[in-house]
This record gives sequence, structure tokens and C-alpha cells, in this order.
Amino acid sequence: MRHLGLRYEGPIYRPPSEAHSLLVQATVGCPHNLCTFCTVYKGDRAIKFRIRSVQEIKEDIGKACEVLGSSVRTVFFPAGNTIIMKTDDLVEILEYTSALFPRLERITIYASSQYVARKGFEDMKRLADAGLSRVHVGLESGDDETLLRIRKGSTSAIQIEAGKITINAGIELNTYIMLGIGGKERSEQHVRETIRVLNEIDPNVVRLRTFLPKVDTPILKEIENQNFTILTPHEVLQETYDIIRSLDVSSEVTSDHYTNYIDVHGNLPEDRNMMLRTIEKAKKRNEGSFRPVYLGDQ
Repeated sequence: MRHLGLRYEGPIYRPPSEAHSLLVQATVGCPHNLCTFCTVYKGDRAIKFRIRSVQEIKEDIGKACEVLGSSVRTVFFPAGNTIIMKTDDLVEILEYTSALFPRLERITIYASSQYVARKGFEDMKRLADAGLSRVHVGLESGDDETLLRIRKGSTSAIQIEAGKITINAGIELNTYIMLGIGGKERSEQHVRETIRVLNEIDPNVVRLRTFLPKVDTPILKEIENQNFTILTPHEVLQETYDIIRSLDVSSEVTSDHYTNYIDVHGNLPEDRNMMLRTIEKAKKRNEGSFRPVYLGDQ
């Protein structure tokens, strides 16, 4: 794949909020790649993780600058977990990007909690000073049993530590939670512990996702073997309601994803009642009016 003469390898994913960002690939694949719900680098798309050389990354940044000039406002460095790069190398490409694009407003990466925690505050502060302004972190759940079951590679304690490190370093934290990822079996614990962890972190943005089974994923086999029961639309809405009702944070909440049954967005605490009314209204709808549960491929 080529875009603006840039080089890409393997699946290239970015958050919906980065739809208008310049995408410059920094890593190939994901260093963890064990999450049971994720199909991005599994099956036919399986790819060995590697970090691109600083020289290659800078060449692509330079090429983008030649074509786009000063028009670039936001840059996203895929693929999975670019935070794992050596801090010195990541600082170099951040500073290079900032120098080339004078109108730049934001540089963003994916960053799982376990890798942020390994970096620690000092390195995250260096990255912030070099221009890293936002990270997208898949929290998924605050329930340790659920995290173990989905092989997330982190615990609630690690998530809290990483979240606080990120915010204290001056980097905007976008945290993703996955509604229904505990299944019916652990829905109550998933909700309760996710509230606890989010309240501890107080992220800048909470982004809602709804679990949808995907091809080539281990969790699909659990569903087929009846070891995991998918929530109904009303049950997902109830999880959403319970979480928003109990969050004690100063976060933006958004549901910018195709997996979600409804659009719930606002700022906490001021928009809490408005969001709860939106959910209550949706809960009165017939379940057949919502999108069906289907097998996703991305």
C-alpha cells in the first residue's frame, strides 16, 4: 500500500478520532497480540511484530511534508503499541515531526497500559516534552478476572498506574472500555471494577466500545463452546447506564464506534443526566430494533 509515497506494511488501523490525521507507520503488528477478542493481526492477517527504523520513519515523515507542506494539523503513528519503541528513538521522530509541521496540533499513538507502566513517568514526560500529546489506551475492563480471561496482559493495578503516569506527564489519555466483554457471566464484576478503575484514573476521554465477536479470535471459540454468553442490547445498555451513573470523573464520554447500539456522549459530571435519559429512552425500544449480533472481520 502506498499513500503520498509513504510505505505501509500489514493492517493499518487508527481510532475514528484520528480520521483526518496523517498516518505514518512506526511499528508493524502488535508486540502483545494475545487479546482473545482482537482479530487485527490474527488469521490471514497475522504478522510478526517489528519496529521500523528511525531512518525509515523520518523518510516517510519527510515525504509527507513535501506533499502536504504546512497543512498537517494532526499525526498518528500506527500500528499496535508504538509506545514500545525505545524512548530515545520515539523522542527523535516526535521532535522531527514537530519541526517539519509548524501548524501541528497533536501527535498520537496507541499505548497499552503494561508498556506505559514500563516506560515510567520520566520517559513519558520526555515523550510529552518532545510532542506526544495524546495516547489511546485499551482499558477494556477493570475486572482482573476478565482481563486475565481475555489475555489483556495487564491488571487493574497496572492500568491505574499507567493512567496516572500518562496524565501526570501531561499527555491526554483516551481510555477505551468494552461493554459486554465480561459476558453475562461477569457483567456485574466488569461494571463495578471498571467504574472503580476509571474513578481512580480520571482519564481525559472515556471511549465506549461494545464487544462484538470477530473471526479468527479465541473468544469466538469460547462463545461456540458456550463458555461465554454475549449480552443482549438491553443488557449492554444497562452496563452503559450503570457505568455512567456511577463515574466520579471529569471526563468526556463518547461512543464513536460502529459496534455501539446507540450514541451516548457528553461531559461528566455536567451531562450525566442527559446521557442517562438517552440510555433510558433506548432501553424502551424493542431489542429487535437494534443491530444484530454478527461476526465481525475487523
